Amino acid sequence: MEQSEIILRAIGVLTETQEMVRRLNGDAEVDIDAGEAQLGRLVTEVFPAVEVPGDATPAEAGQAVVDSLMPAAISLVGAFAFLFSELADIHDTGRSEIKSTELLRTLALRLSNTDSNDGPDSDLDDDA
Repeated sequence: MEQSEIILRAIGVLTETQEMVRRLNGDAEVDIDAGEAQLGRLVTEVFPAVEVPGDATPAEAGQAVVDSLMPAAISLVGAFAFLFSELADIHDTGRSEIKSTELLRTLALRLSNTDSNDGPDSDLDDDA
């Protein structure tokens, strides 16, 4: 899965989580399992299945798991870190006219329309 696709899916998780929090704060009934399901699907799709040879020592088995999962973990954490950075930048600059949902929507549209696979631009919030 490309990094831009992981970021798009992370945007979906954040957007869904925001909606759940809004409903919780409004005392509405919330299906928390739905948000967990979306995050669970993302994690399941990002992390590969790990095969450890039956004759591997515990150290070799552990290393095989780390070697298989580390790139996916870095991609997933990187996606959420990127989104946090973009949201924090808007917050820290005092641009209160831009809501987090608007920024996430703008980021999602830009990433969806990007033809290159160079990854996210650091200035995605310029037009938000």
